Amino acid sequence: MNVFVNASLPVVVGASLLFASSAMAQEMGPRTGDREFSLSGTGSSSKDFDNGSFGISGDYGWYLSSHTLVGLRQSVNFADVEGDDNVWNGSTRGFSDYHFGQGAARPFVGASLGGIYGDAVKDTGIAGLETGLKYYMLPTTFIQARAEYQFLFDSGDSAEDNYDDGAWAYTFGMGINF
Repeated sequence: MNVFVNASLPVVVGASLLFASSAMAQEMGPRTGDREFSLSGTGSSSKDFDNGSFGISGDYGWYLSSHTLVGLRQSVNFADVEGDDNVWNGSTRGFSDYHFGQGAARPFVGASLGGIYGDAVKDTGIAGLETGLKYYMLPTTFIQARAEYQFLFDSGDSAEDNYDDGAWAYTFGMGINF
């Protein structure tokens, strides 16, 4: 009898851990009504990599559903411009992202629209398309990577003209849902 008890204990413990980990995996990620805050390091470059910038970006958003996030993004950047002085700039944008899947890895696509301002930057509009991946390390804590194609405009006509002259921006960071 003692052998049966000693052999069944590891089986029961293993089954309990498997059940707990599968239940935890199902609960990872946001629910409708949750808020999200993330902090990321940012960088961007011109298409020819002549000019570049780096900075910090903070996002605050609300989940309209477990897949749809809308929010506000604030970025502050330092730019190294070829043949010119180094400058500081910032951007404030609204964004919307759609997340796929239910597991720990959640790819997403989205768009943003807002304004850019600062030293040697004409205050103007900025728009972009984005894609990325969030990976939930804990039920409400994730790491993320995002790439955006951004372009500047000051009117509807210039938005169409400037789309081909956009720049890639990328972020790596982490965040929480609450």
